[in-house]
Amino acid sequence: MNSPLESVALFYIGPVPITQAILTTWAIMAVLVLGAKLLTRRLALIADKRQAALELLVAMLDTQIRETTGAAPAPYRDFIGTLFLFILVANWSSLVPGVDPPTAKLETDAALALLVFLSVIWFGVRGAGLRGYLKSFAAPNVVMIPLNMLESVTRVFSMFVRLFGNVMSGVFVIGIVASLAGLLVPIPLIALDLLTGLVQAYIFAVLAMVFITSAVEDGQPRRAEAGPVPSPKQKDP
Repeated sequence: MNSPLESVALFYIGPVPITQAILTTWAIMAVLVLGAKLLTRRLALIADKRQAALELLVAMLDTQIRETTGAAPAPYRDFIGTLFLFILVANWSSLVPGVDPPTAKLETDAALALLVFLSVIWFGVRGAGLRGYLKSFAAPNVVMIPLNMLESVTRVFSMFVRLFGNVMSGVFVIGIVASLAGLLVPIPLIALDLLTGLVQAYIFAVLAMVFITSAVEDGQPRRAEAGPVPSPKQKDP
């Protein structure tokens, strides 16, 4: 297994080097697109078992978005769901012999973090307008503008570091134990690595969801808090 800090080009498309992580990413994308098309064809008003299972998963995703952020799930469902599925399948691709998960490579995790960073800007501008989104950096006052801008970068960077560190360390540990102890001993570690992959995909998706909805809410105008309406005093007869 190559170091995660270096990427060996398998071949080139013009000046662009194509690594194993890129090929695995393309394969995962193809599997997800093909699987989505196969699973969502022939949808009916009266759902069969396949459609009922899909609707249950979508309902669980909507519930998670609503309970985590308090926002309506419809605008964020597609992006958050796709992000979670891709990271989950990428983490679990280590089950395929000879395949290193693309999320154990710096460039993949950096690309995912950049995608979240751009999505925060996109949803923030779309939800609050360009002026409202830019004004959110001045909260609670203009002195906080540099710190708020820095925070928007560092929190996404922390997502990248967390995902890369956890996935890469799991792959290394399993590879070392397998080389020293044989094929059967690392099975509990593989199960733990699968659980870690699921947890990391969930955390990454939840953090992306929180950052996006926070950008939208911060950019929207705040309503003035109204105190309780005093009841009219009754006159004595």
